[in-house]
Amino acid sequence: MPERIKLTEKILREVEPVPGRDYQIFDSEMRGFAVCIYRGGGRAFTLDYRHAGRQRRMTFGRWPDWSVSAARERARELRREIDAGADPLALREEKREAPRVDDLIERYCAEHLPKLSERSQADQRSVMAKLVAPVWGRKLVVDITQSDVDRLLTQIAEGRARPHKAKPNNRARKLQGAKPTPVRANRVGEIIRKMFTLAVQWGWCEDNPAQRFHRRMETPRERFLSKEEIAKLAAALDAAEDRRAADIIRLCMLTGARLGEVRQARFEQFNLEQMSWSKPPAMTKQRRAHRVPISDETAAIVRQRLMLVPNGVPWLFPGDTPGQPVQEVRRFWARVQKDCGLEDVRIHDLRHTFASLLVSGGASLEMIGKLLGHSQMQTTLRYAHLMDSPLRAGVDAVASAFRPKPRLVHDAEATVKHQSA
Repeated sequence: MPERIKLTEKILREVEPVPGRDYQIFDSEMRGFAVCIYRGGGRAFTLDYRHAGRQRRMTFGRWPDWSVSAARERARELRREIDAGADPLALREEKREAPRVDDLIERYCAEHLPKLSERSQADQRSVMAKLVAPVWGRKLVVDITQSDVDRLLTQIAEGRARPHKAKPNNRARKLQGAKPTPVRANRVGEIIRKMFTLAVQWGWCEDNPAQRFHRRMETPRERFLSKEEIAKLAAALDAAEDRRAADIIRLCMLTGARLGEVRQARFEQFNLEQMSWSKPPAMTKQRRAHRVPISDETAAIVRQRLMLVPNGVPWLFPGDTPGQPVQEVRRFWARVQKDCGLEDVRIHDLRHTFASLLVSGGASLEMIGKLLGHSQMQTTLRYAHLMDSPLRAGVDAVASAFRPKPRLVHDAEATVKHQSA
């Protein structure tokens, strides 16, 4: 039976280590509470107890970081848990082995991201590496709460200064403040929600802390080119020296396709007899095959590219790197913007303009959704307000048909005078 004495600060200061071994000094006031004197001179508080017939020893604090009185009080708390049937050492070991957010991110990227497009994969990996892992990485998955999600998304929504450098080398950028990014916060919230939904399925946590995250208000960008602006754009493309980039912009306008779909277009996808373009699932945002009709102007561009592109090259717009499609047209577009005075127009706005022209031509929302490749009707509904003009014309036509025709009204007195004459 080890000798027991009342542990004090004085005893821990004066006690000497024993070369070659560690030993314990047990407290006389509390059963199982002791201090372990290590051979190297360190001191730590321990609690010896029995659980399910097994002898256990738990180390829970180092001296002098913990005072003797604080350690004794903590030992009392642990003893109450033990008397209630708990095994604090087993709980600690279980918590140490529990998956952390870093582990969840790794499994999410390995098992879920391969199902997405390459661009979505790259974007989500960037979100995890730059926004989620630095804040939550070492936290346990089960410890993430709804409050943690709200704080992270609020921080993202507030934005950060551009560029993300400690010492920007451009004075204008150095003076540029943080730009709010509420849309980015919403997208990150959707990614986190999906990740924790999978964590629940894998048994790593019981509920999803991001299930009902606060969604920020989004103001959809609506920029449609007018007929005059379209004419300026067409003239600038006709005069451009870079025919490859000019044809890419033309196809974006003529088909309403996304820039990435046009860049990666292959000759085999076009059927010039049936006048159609079949996009494979790997190339579309919705990950579904998408077949759309093409116009004569689009077919003419494809035929012209057939004559310009060397034999054996599958890409409609081959890039400067062998075996790859063209990667970048942003610089060309910047010059076109400047020449046409369209600084506020993005390439993606050509897709919106394509939809607006369809609406003005009397196309239904269902037809627009099919041509643009929308998988959800909600996405197409953003163009619903553009249908006011053709609808108003229809209403006016009905009103015109129903409106009574004007009648010639004669003066009765003048008629009598005329008859008597």
